[in-house]
Amino acid sequence: RDCREEVVWWAFTADICMTLFKGILGLMSGSVALVADSLHSGADVVASGVTQLSLKISNKPADERYPFGYGNIQYISSAIVGSLLLIGASFLMYGSVVKLISGTYEAPSIFAALGASVTVIVNELMYRYQICVGNENNSPAIIANAWDNRSDAISSAAVMVGVIASVIGFPIADTIAAIGVSALVGHIGLELIGKAVHGLMDSSVDTELLQTAWQIATDTPLVHSIYFLRGRHVGEDVQFDIRLRVDPNLRIKDSSMV
Repeated sequence: RDCREEVVWWAFTADICMTLFKGILGLMSGSVALVADSLHSGADVVASGVTQLSLKISNKPADERYPFGYGNIQYISSAIVGSLLLIGASFLMYGSVVKLISGTYEAPSIFAALGASVTVIVNELMYRYQICVGNENNSPAIIANAWDNRSDAISSAAVMVGVIASVIGFPIADTIAAIGVSALVGHIGLELIGKAVHGLMDSSVDTELLQTAWQIATDTPLVHSIYFLRGRHVGEDVQFDIRLRVDPNLRIKDSSMV
């Protein structure tokens, strides 16, 4: 099992533990924000599972049905993760706003803040681990999952602040924190969906990479000039379409050397 699959399994395990930990502690301490955050972690569990599946599929070699390979499945995975975050955020926002309007809120136990602080540390560590592996392997699915954990870390930090404020005399702060958490999670979900759409629509690679490809092609023996070059991301890979001019005296059977 390579490092890509390993990091997702670690994230999957951590997300399950955090979901149970925050859910139980939130119910016991009376923190609506922590319970809401546990639902966010529950979405993370599903997201990690989707990411793991997409990595297995994207590793399959190209075939007659998919001659360009299965790399784009990672963009679909990223869109699913983003959609889960957006849907979860919408429900959290609705419930929190209703609670705020009705005025039915009370200060939770300080243990909710302690629990939130633990999840901040765990999720930030998982973010750093995954973002490193994701960037090294140019994996949209792992990067999306990493940002999912970063959003969980930030939301847990907001929960911690809200709980502390509630305990010291501002009971409404816990509910306000839940609203802030849902807004943040929704924003990250929209960003992930947007990046996935760009990938599925074959958005161009950055200018620096195109220039590098142009230089490599130009320096290739027997190539006289390049008159067309474009590139696109296909999951973890980059594909280039290059049209070039070669020596007019080059025999056709020797063209494969270029």
